[in-house]
Amino acid sequence: MDATTAGRPGPGSTNPGTPQSRTVSELSEFSLIDQVTRDLPSAPAVSVGPGDDAAVHLVNGSAVTSTDLLVEGVHFRTEWSTAEQVGRKAVAANVADLEAMGATPVAMVVALGMPADTPLAWLREFSTGVREEAARAGITIVGGDTTRARDITVCVTVTGETQGRQPVLRNGARPGQVVAVRGRLGWAAAGLAVLGRGFRSPRAAVDAQRVPQVPYGAGRKAAEAGASAMLDVSDGLLADLGHVAEASQVVIDLDTARLPVDDPVRAVAAATGKDPLELVLGGGEDHALAACFDPGQVPEGWLELGRIRECAPGEAPTVLVDSQQWAGPRGWDHFTS
Repeated sequence: MDATTAGRPGPGSTNPGTPQSRTVSELSEFSLIDQVTRDLPSAPAVSVGPGDDAAVHLVNGSAVTSTDLLVEGVHFRTEWSTAEQVGRKAVAANVADLEAMGATPVAMVVALGMPADTPLAWLREFSTGVREEAARAGITIVGGDTTRARDITVCVTVTGETQGRQPVLRNGARPGQVVAVRGRLGWAAAGLAVLGRGFRSPRAAVDAQRVPQVPYGAGRKAAEAGASAMLDVSDGLLADLGHVAEASQVVIDLDTARLPVDDPVRAVAAATGKDPLELVLGGGEDHALAACFDPGQVPEGWLELGRIRECAPGEAPTVLVDSQQWAGPRGWDHFTS
């Protein structure tokens, strides 16, 4: 289904009695849950999956847990994204947090709130997207919950394991290190700019907004290579690296000559009159990984973007661009943006 026609139809918008017209209100809660959990694959680490009061699974090393909400009208629009894309995005955005800790994904629970007139077909497509992205991420779905809600709301909670390593935190950046990134920057922001103007191209940018391309497995490899600090770029490169600078009490200085400005980002910037660096530095939702390494220890596939230094006397921790404060937007804040 094309995202431009994927809006949620209201009651009676299709012929009564047809498969397309069935809504989730026709199912009991447990029948609805069965639609989502039927024939889910398991994993050796999971001893109790869906169907009991709680799931039971084993972890190797420290257990790492993260949760995120996706709310209709805030994180996605049904007229822009198919149900399958919403399901994939919900998983990808959450597993990216595990990757940012250097953890290996293990188990996931999904809670879904939706209006009673939500088409059953939407639920099935959403479940397909969740399963597809979970398979890509290497994580097992072990349970969840459903409820009636005014807007479609998805809450995903993920658990990973460190396999004996220490988790990679935000406070480990050290002067003399380099900062590097793995994954796309600015693509999702470019897609949002296009969709907000009623267009659907360039398709690569639009698809990046609908479903982030998380570099699965790169977080664990970065941890093995000695990454001392790491996070995923969800709110914007400057905003997110700002958390590392503050937690580590350092200054991060990015080099614009090293920043990747890919063709879809350039195309959207030219069409909308934006500075392409604004999309790269301030755009979120790509869920790339940014990490700090000792010089010469950056793993293959990562792109070095800048260096880390001590705060000068009286200087606050910050992220600079070419040794200057960036005058443009630094990223997204859910309550002030």
